[in-house]
Amino acid sequence: MMGPKRADPRRPFRGRALATWVAAALLTVTAGCAALGRATFAEPMVELRDVQVVGLGLDGGNLDVILSVYNPNRFSLDASRLTYRVDIDSTQLGNGALDSRFVVPRGDTSLVRIPVRFTYLGLGAAGRQLLSTGSVNYRVRGDFSVGTPLGNFTRPYDRSGRFNTVANPNR
Repeated sequence: MMGPKRADPRRPFRGRALATWVAAALLTVTAGCAALGRATFAEPMVELRDVQVVGLGLDGGNLDVILSVYNPNRFSLDASRLTYRVDIDSTQLGNGALDSRFVVPRGDTSLVRIPVRFTYLGLGAAGRQLLSTGSVNYRVRGDFSVGTPLGNFTRPYDRSGRFNTVANPNR
């Protein structure tokens, strides 16, 4: 009668060592590709392009804020989400998230419309300045979630400038 078969004592961990080595190599290659992708990914440039009033009520209204998004990369950006906060002077006008997909072609600009709800109380002096002088300082910030040939990225953006309704050719 034969007893249980014993493992060869010269090769007790060969299979596990090979599996561990392969897993480590795959992890290293994956991390390297992700780091390379982040290094070659240029941040999109966001600018406030236009503001359109789409509704007014007793305590506030709704605006469509049009952002100009420039893609400096050599590949298209397939955006699945955009979060935003729009400030006029130092007052928050509105914030939110846009979950509808948009594409920014390589080396090109796309216009993105974001809905903003505001209150007259929150707008205050900045709104009066815009109405009286036709211009106001702004800041728009948030982050993009984009798919690229190099992987998926969520990257922040932050842009400040001066919005002038008189010199704006889109009005």
